[in-house]
Amino acid sequence: MPLRAGKGSVYEGGIREPMLVKWPGVVKPGSVSSQYLIIEDFFPTILEMAGVKQYAAPQRVDGISFMPLLKGTAKADNERALVWHFPNKWIAADDHGVNYRSAMRQGKWKLVFNQKTGDMELYDLKSDIREQQNLTAKYPDVVRRLSKTLGQKLAEYDAQMPVVQSTQQPVTLPY
Repeated sequence: MPLRAGKGSVYEGGIREPMLVKWPGVVKPGSVSSQYLIIEDFFPTILEMAGVKQYAAPQRVDGISFMPLLKGTAKADNERALVWHFPNKWIAADDHGVNYRSAMRQGKWKLVFNQKTGDMELYDLKSDIREQQNLTAKYPDVVRRLSKTLGQKLAEYDAQMPVVQSTQQPVTLPY
């Protein structure tokens, strides 16, 4: 089943990647986890793999180690909010959700924010992994909750936003 869009997109075709791990003596052969991760999780995981307990990073460490998942000592926690933010123009025509988008996943819900128009899209990834049914009208409370969380996360990260040409002001964060 093909996922929507592709590389550079905040849709599943651009961000969902399978991961295979072989680590004899640590990862049980044939084990499977449904835990979703994000690239920021690799840095703290690699530090934990190397046994580094005290370190000073020049930037804030956003991810969390997934070593407990590798060791089989943790259950999946798919309620953590993951954020993708692309405040730039990569391609001339934007018919694949590449330009000026932010997205957030929390649990089964995925919210996509179009930074240029302010439009929101809501998908239930448990029942619609291809992101075909925009559920914003059906679940306005979920849209409000997720857009507030997305706006707070982007503000917390001091995320760069594109500038509106007519006002020369950054695009307003979703709240």
